[in-house]
Amino acid sequence: MVKADGCVAIHADGGAYKPLNWMNAPNHVEELDDRWIVTNPKGEMLTIHLEHVIADSLHDLGIDPGLQKDGVEAHLQVLLADRPQVIEEGLVLIRREYPTDIGPVDLLCRDAEGRTVAVEIKRRGDIDGVEQLARYLERLDLDARLVPVRGVFVAQLIVPQAKVLAEARGIRCVEVDLDELRGIEPNALRLF
Repeated sequence: MVKADGCVAIHADGGAYKPLNWMNAPNHVEELDDRWIVTNPKGEMLTIHLEHVIADSLHDLGIDPGLQKDGVEAHLQVLLADRPQVIEEGLVLIRREYPTDIGPVDLLCRDAEGRTVAVEIKRRGDIDGVEQLARYLERLDLDARLVPVRGVFVAQLIVPQAKVLAEARGIRCVEVDLDELRGIEPNALRLF
């Protein structure tokens, strides 16, 4: 398969959705009678020998509408910023993407007692996300207006190792359901 962007992918006949071999665009494809020679800017070359051509077709699929991932961290962040009490009763948003000198923390909030809470949001919570939040907490604790800052790690799913590390670092873990945040009923019929 040669896509419009120049990507070339070779698939098996049966059952495989992943290509056996591929070259990402940009490529140059030289079409000869018995073979195709695909080269990329790095000088890598793939030669495809054609023994028997069963079908050769070209399909114009129109303008690429672009794909958009659904349920990414940004969606979770917007939904949780609108309703921080889902994370913790009494939580009030101060600011989204609160800057630190090593990057922005997703949500900066105040709890019911007026203490500062840094919230890091992931789709899948793993050890790296806990480490990221721990680094943000260190930086935020340097600001006298915010100290002491506690952390809450929020994800749709948090792996057990991340929960253990978070607990050891004094970080609370909260798992959230994206569909519930969107107001989709649990038993609603869906394709996926």
